[in-house]
Amino acid sequence: MKWIVGVALLFLAAVLGYLAYIASQIQNESTVDEEHTADAIVVLGAAEYRGRPSPVLEARLNHALFLYLKGLAPRIITTGGAGGDPMFTESTVARAYLTRRGVPAEAIVVENEGESTVHTIVAVTEIMRRMNLKSAIVVSDGYHIYRVKKMLQASGIKVYGSPRPSAPQNGWREKWTYFRQAVGYALWRIGITI
Repeated sequence: MKWIVGVALLFLAAVLGYLAYIASQIQNESTVDEEHTADAIVVLGAAEYRGRPSPVLEARLNHALFLYLKGLAPRIITTGGAGGDPMFTESTVARAYLTRRGVPAEAIVVENEGESTVHTIVAVTEIMRRMNLKSAIVVSDGYHIYRVKKMLQASGIKVYGSPRPSAPQNGWREKWTYFRQAVGYALWRIGITI
């Protein structure tokens, strides 16, 4: 009986060690801007409020707009589903925001079915495959970049991360965010989507 407890504790320590390692990789990549030319800029959705982007979504969109105006990609893929709003989706609010700032509507592709990061990336991968797009710049919050890049890379897409500018935070909440992303990544790696 003691050996079972010992093996279980050893397994738990290995899992926690792996998650800590992945969390540190996520933290390291969260501030790296790999600004590079690509076929598309993929903007991960965030909350919208009755047709207006939340501050987080607005910051992501402004960063994507900056990259687009620099000529790094000819199109932008906006993502995000309804999130409980019966009138708007994150991605359509994002498209409206970008078109009001001069991005031609034909340069914006909308993915509005995603209910989670995994579902969104599966849909984006299919859109990119159908449009013969081989590379992407991913725009999101820094903590999100690592996992999204790994998912797109698993589909054969060349991916560059470009986190939205934000004030650095060093505290337990940030560490917890990295750990949660590590758990999400580990679950995705074994085939569990959350």
